[in-house]
Amino acid sequence: MEFVRVDREEGLAIIVIDRQEKLNALNPDVIGELGTAFASLRDDASVRGVLLTGAGSKAFVAGADIGVLAEMSPATGVEVSRQGQGVFRSIERFPKPVVAAVGGYALGGGCELALACHLRVASENARFGLPEVGLGIIPGYGGTIRLSRIVGLGRALELTLTGEMIGAEHARDIGLVNRVFPAASFLDDAKTFAGTIIQKAPVALRLALESVYGALDSSTAEALRHESALFGLLASTEDMREGMSAFLEKRKPEFTGA
Repeated sequence: MEFVRVDREEGLAIIVIDRQEKLNALNPDVIGELGTAFASLRDDASVRGVLLTGAGSKAFVAGADIGVLAEMSPATGVEVSRQGQGVFRSIERFPKPVVAAVGGYALGGGCELALACHLRVASENARFGLPEVGLGIIPGYGGTIRLSRIVGLGRALELTLTGEMIGAEHARDIGLVNRVFPAASFLDDAKTFAGTIIQKAPVALRLALESVYGALDSSTAEALRHESALFGLLASTEDMREGMSAFLEKRKPEFTGA
C-alpha cells in the first residue's frame, strides 16, 4: 500500500497513515487502504488490538483532501461520503479494540476517523475540530452522528456549527479524548495504554464491544437480552475459567482467546 502501513508489536497492530506532505489528508486511495488494512487484521489471531495513528508530529489526519472535495458533483459527493462511512463503520465495528493515537491536527475527516475508533488518546499538542461548515459542507463520514453520542448533543452542535478547533485538554474535559500524554513520550504512552487493554481476555473484549455497539441500534429490552446472552456465552470459555482461577489464586491470568 502507498499511504498506509501496518507494524506489529506484541499482539498490537499499529496502523500508520503516511501522507505527510498533505498532513495525512484523506482521499479515496487512503480510505481504501485503511479498509484493506483493517480487513487484513480482522481474523488474524496474532493481533489482539489496533493502534491507529498518523505519521509525523504535525497531524493525525488534517482532514479530507480539499482538492478532491472541490471537484464533487452531487452524485460523486454521495459516493465520497458513503466510501468513508463504510470504512469508518468497519473500524467502529472491528471485533478487537481500536485506539486512535492523535498527535497534532485531527480535523474534519480526521476527527471523524478518530470518532470511529473505540478509544482516543491525544498528545498534548493535538487539535480537534469539524470545520466543514466553513467550507460550505457538513461532516460526511459519520461525524454528525458519532460526535453527539460521545460528547453529548449540546457540545456536538457547538463544535459542528462553529467549526472551531479545540485543544487536547478541552477534548478530554468534554469526553472526546480518554487520555492526554506528553508530546515527548506520546507514541510510547499510547502503545502502553493500548497494551493494557489487549492483555485482557480477547473473547470478553470482543463481546463487550459487540454489546456496547449493538445497543446503539436496539431498544433497551433487546440490548439487555443480548447482553445476557453474551454474558452466558462467556461462561463456556477457557478464558473465563482462567480469569476466575487467577483471581482466586492471586496471580496474573494468562488468556489465550479460547
